[in-house]
Amino acid sequence: MNATLIETAQNCLAGAYSGTIDFPTIVRTLIGAGFEGYDVDYRRNTATYFLPDGDSVQLDLPAAHDAVAAELRASVVEEAVREAQTKAPGYTYAGFSAKVKAGGCAGYMVSFLGKRVLYYGRTAETHVEHFPQ
Repeated sequence: MNATLIETAQNCLAGAYSGTIDFPTIVRTLIGAGFEGYDVDYRRNTATYFLPDGDSVQLDLPAAHDAVAAELRASVVEEAVREAQTKAPGYTYAGFSAKVKAGGCAGYMVSFLGKRVLYYGRTAETHVEHFPQ
């Protein structure tokens, strides 16, 4: 993967954590650069960005010490997603991550092609959120 694509992924990840880039802008930026999706793995503390040809780059998430709860609670994930979508007062991506981990989310896969995010728990339970229209 070339340096420009890696920098794009790094900037999107940093922007999510700093609060300077929202999810729709991250999606547009990554699609525009040629990515087809990305995965966030809270147990490994990584984000992996994928190109259609199978090439990928894995980046470390900022250090966090929140444990992933044993059971996925879809209602907690849904609530966190709605807070992000409505830009609820006090919303941060770090806070979102802490909340979904407490709700049992071990990670999530973002598919630009499928226009959805699949959240998964430690027991492989899943919850799907479709991109807003």
